[in-house]
Amino acid sequence: MAHRSFNLPKLILACALACAFASQALSRDTANEALNAAIAAAIADPARPATDTVRDANRKPAAVLAFAGIKAGDKIADYAVGQGYFTRLFANLVGARGHVYGSVPNTLYKYPNIVKGTADVESYLFTHPNASLNFGAALEVAKYPEKLDVFWISQNYHDLKDKFMGPVDTAAFNRAVFDALKPGGVYIVLDHVAAKGAPADVTESLHRIEPALVRREVEAAGFKFESESSVLANPADPHAAEVFDPSIVGHTDQFIYKFRRP
Repeated sequence: MAHRSFNLPKLILACALACAFASQALSRDTANEALNAAIAAAIADPARPATDTVRDANRKPAAVLAFAGIKAGDKIADYAVGQGYFTRLFANLVGARGHVYGSVPNTLYKYPNIVKGTADVESYLFTHPNASLNFGAALEVAKYPEKLDVFWISQNYHDLKDKFMGPVDTAAFNRAVFDALKPGGVYIVLDHVAAKGAPADVTESLHRIEPALVRREVEAAGFKFESESSVLANPADPHAAEVFDPSIVGHTDQFIYKFRRP
């Protein structure tokens, strides 16, 4: 009878590698479970106003926040906080060891809903010292007292190109974001999709932007594209209506890009 020989060192190495991979997978699963539980708790916070919770069905915060990967202890910028929808969720997620820096470009103060929304966020800050607001010119409010883990801009990247915002030099803006982040830090851009090849003024006329343009601009600042999420995609959106049009409002086709500072 032939006897099969075994290479014991190789067998031990293979077992060790298998155990290491299994341990890493288990660790990832545990981390994901913890993150999902933290996100669920943030969304369920009874202190969230009804104006926020009524938007959850359209904004799908559980999936969006899981994609972003924001966690306890993170330092995060929420650029153009609007009515504070994400600001409040972020504050719950990062906890006492983290901080949320809400940025409010002063050019947005021409809109009554922004004035009221910012006032509501300021009231929220009295009981949430792990969040703060800074006001000023568009590029000035993209500067922070410490390096960040995450820079977030939601449905406002396209506004940087509009007349009422200056417009802002988006190349300078993306460089400022790069400088604000730690090495390895994440840049999240969420916005309304414009049709491929849409004219430059689509940001003004429809409040949309072509995703490919965003990617080119952000990568030009030195960021590496990491991934995208289709959780807010809507293939039925014809991309021809203004995002506030009753036919599409709350259901626009939206992209979410994740970039990382090397």
